[in-house]
Amino acid sequence: MDVSGGNGHPRSGSDEPTDPHAGSTAPGPAHPEPTAADTPGEHPAPQPRGTAGDPSGRSPTVGEGTGGRADSPAAEPLEPPPPAGDAPASNRTGGPAPHEPIPQPPAARDDGAGRAAGAGVPPAGPDPGHQARAEARTGGGPGRPPQRRPEPGGGLLMGRPFGVPVYVAPSWFLVAALITWVFGGQLDRVLPELGAARYLVSLFFAVAFYASVLVHELAHTVAALRFKLPVRRIQLQFFGGVSEIEKEAETPGREFVLAFVGPLLSLVLAGVFYLALLAVEPGTVPGVLLAGLMVSNLIVAVFNLLPGLPLDGGRMLRAVVWKITGKPMSGTVAAAWVGRALAVSVLIGLPLLTQSGALGSGAVDNVGMDTLMDALLAAILAAIIWTGAGNSLRMARLREHLPELRARALTRRAVPVPADTSLSEALRRANASGARALVVVDAEGRPLSLVREAAIVGVPEHRRPWVMVSTLAQDITDGMRVSAELTGEELLDALRAAPATEYLVVEDTGEIYGVLSAADVERAFVKAMARPS
Repeated sequence: MDVSGGNGHPRSGSDEPTDPHAGSTAPGPAHPEPTAADTPGEHPAPQPRGTAGDPSGRSPTVGEGTGGRADSPAAEPLEPPPPAGDAPASNRTGGPAPHEPIPQPPAARDDGAGRAAGAGVPPAGPDPGHQARAEARTGGGPGRPPQRRPEPGGGLLMGRPFGVPVYVAPSWFLVAALITWVFGGQLDRVLPELGAARYLVSLFFAVAFYASVLVHELAHTVAALRFKLPVRRIQLQFFGGVSEIEKEAETPGREFVLAFVGPLLSLVLAGVFYLALLAVEPGTVPGVLLAGLMVSNLIVAVFNLLPGLPLDGGRMLRAVVWKITGKPMSGTVAAAWVGRALAVSVLIGLPLLTQSGALGSGAVDNVGMDTLMDALLAAILAAIIWTGAGNSLRMARLREHLPELRARALTRRAVPVPADTSLSEALRRANASGARALVVVDAEGRPLSLVREAAIVGVPEHRRPWVMVSTLAQDITDGMRVSAELTGEELLDALRAAPATEYLVVEDTGEIYGVLSAADVERAFVKAMARPS
């Protein structure tokens, strides 16, 4: 079955909380605008295009609107972002996974609105063309290797087949104990001479069964890697396993193959155990184990082939509808609603089938413990299927808007200032040019650090003429330099690789384009979630 992990949002890398009034920072005392001669290495900052003058003569402050579209990040006061919604729940029976939730921007504004104030700002590095873009994409710097993505975690690491980490979640030990107890009771009726040793045989069956589930998941993983889709991890959990595939298949045919290979391998395993069962004597420990593994793998295959999300059969149905309509969203909607209908059917039908004896046991006339356990199991399975179908719909809606996520559209205008500039003077220059961010540069105009907005808010206005911007700035480390051309998943991958509150955005030429705030990305995500598909 499928799973999506985490919420995917860039998180704050600052220890200081974001002040809700960060967008209302008042400008410092008015000083005469310095000329290029007054400030070596700097150029006078022209008034940005599209910025209307204030009749009162007051310049907009850092954090206030500075022209452009009303719905752009530059037109909103900064405030702590609301929660970005619940992360999609895991789907438990093995299959390709949709991507993590993606923050979603509003419509793009004018390209000039995010450019660094000041004509002719020097390039952001000695090799402005190739180097800036390469560092922005990889998180590396000159002479430094690309930053490796942190391990996903998720339990006890068991190994890395095909380079993909396999984890056993703590909940697996609970289900292993449950299987050992239930299967041990069945062994007591079939092989009473085993005595207490039956629980060791039952524990072996639990481990062997989950090894079969791992093979199911590895089938999805190998197919994904064959299609060059990254796999974050495999996790064995209470209700089976999950393969977290981080990207959607590009075609309906590949989507169908990704979903089908898991149940196919489970059917193959059931056939292998059946052939092995023919070679052993019935009524022995090997015979009972092989029979149990054959039946369990057959159940896993059939259950996953049910045509509703989030099961593998639901992804196969999605691929078919996608192929017919040409629209992935149509396939997702159809498979998700079939999944919800399937959840209701499991909730009502499974206890009725068990009580009527249609599943192989005798009919039950009264309500006992077995009936209550069947109803509880049906409720849990129905909840998993219903929740997974709903998560698939939400994920599909986010993916519809993914191409709109562009660094250039979300970037704030920035003004470069030397390290020895007072905070009040830096704010005056930023407000005069309609900028909402400050970049500390050296004498040659190369960016050194970003002034944190939360730190600006923490300085009282009467202290700002004596506080240097360098004392409030965060050094630009590996990964905090991103290309203005990054969009969609590439942009989100860059932000997740180096969590921070602000990022320096540069052009392919190395020129400073502006500053990207993680809070703006969060806010854009909430706006996207509120918009209808």
